Amino acid sequence: MEELLNSTAADLTQLKYALDTFYFLICGALVMWMAAGFAMLEAGLVRAKNTTEILTKNIALYAIACTMYLLCGYYIMYSSDAGGILPNLGVLIGEENSVDAVLAGGDDAPYYSSRSDFFFQVVFVATAMSIVSGAVAERMKLWAFLAFAVVMTGFIYPVEGYWTWGGGFLSEAGFSDFAGSGIVHMAGAAAALAGVLVLGARKGKYGKNGEVFAIPGANLPLATLGTFILWMGWFGFNGGSQLKVSNIEDANAVAEVFLNTNAAAAGGVIAALLVARLLFKKADLTMALNGALAGLVAITADPLSPSALASTLVGAAGGALVVVSIIGLDKLKIDDPVGAISVHGVVGIWGLLAVPLNNADATYSAQLLGIVSIFGWVFAASLVVWFTLKAIMGIRVSEEEEYSGVDLAECGMEAYPEFTSVK
Repeated sequence: MEELLNSTAADLTQLKYALDTFYFLICGALVMWMAAGFAMLEAGLVRAKNTTEILTKNIALYAIACTMYLLCGYYIMYSSDAGGILPNLGVLIGEENSVDAVLAGGDDAPYYSSRSDFFFQVVFVATAMSIVSGAVAERMKLWAFLAFAVVMTGFIYPVEGYWTWGGGFLSEAGFSDFAGSGIVHMAGAAAALAGVLVLGARKGKYGKNGEVFAIPGANLPLATLGTFILWMGWFGFNGGSQLKVSNIEDANAVAEVFLNTNAAAAGGVIAALLVARLLFKKADLTMALNGALAGLVAITADPLSPSALASTLVGAAGGALVVVSIIGLDKLKIDDPVGAISVHGVVGIWGLLAVPLNNADATYSAQLLGIVSIFGWVFAASLVVWFTLKAIMGIRVSEEEEYSGVDLAECGMEAYPEFTSVK
């Protein structure tokens, strides 16, 4: 009888391990599909003459993120000392969990494959880098961008990831960020802001007397498709961050996370539409799209603790805030073609500050420490890299290349050869 019970327990352990590993991998695949969402969103919001280059950036940055995180990023993030600031440096991702380790049981026994953990984490790194792509669109050199991607995904992101999810000093201080409003989204926006400040605005975006001239994107259906893809992928982004689904408590938590993620996105769309209507007297589609993403970013810091109604309100606040932020950054002459800094940075900060409203274990002091530490590190480190690249190879295309379109200058081909205009 005892042998039968032990065999049954081992079988159950293996089944739970397989289920949690499979769930982790499926959520990672959903997040990977967000790369397509970013590509379509950005391709829709830039001008036709810059479409091929932005698509090239998106597929290349994903490949670079996967490679750099494999070579050194994952080790930096998850192989460093608990409670520390300076990470350990090393390479590759270690060994897979053994059968004996899994069947040993106890709190220290692994409950999903270490390879599934790497896959889930690497697609988050690519997401952070994708945020930079849209903000610097239409005037940055392709190879300078890709060089920055190497440093961002291999070192800058893993360091602040170690401080938080890797058990570093922010984790010890009680900083709470369930799925990455700050760790992923605000970090990507901080790197983007540094790049935009060094790069400067697109030609014709701002007038001498403070005028702001709209530069419409070429394909709003594509941008809308990209937003829906991102919305879908976000269920993996937030749902997978529960880490397991093989018991009643975790299964219920995953369902709550899915519900709240969807509610926040809906709240963001509605609020952005209403604010745009009040300010512009029109239903602005681009603001609605950014409102959906803002709602998703806002709830990502804690999609589990709030009720569905509270999540809708958190998302709605993000949707309203992103409209105001996009207008405000334009007044400051910070040119962000897709609104990435506002969506992921400004609203990312709001999402982190909203956590204590619904989670009694979170404190504003810890959240503020996390915001300042992550933003400060990523912004300062990115600024150094951008200035270094500017000195070594230059980061901005020539005025003539910008006018003709970076598709031809950087890629030698056009996305819409029959219809491209240089106006």
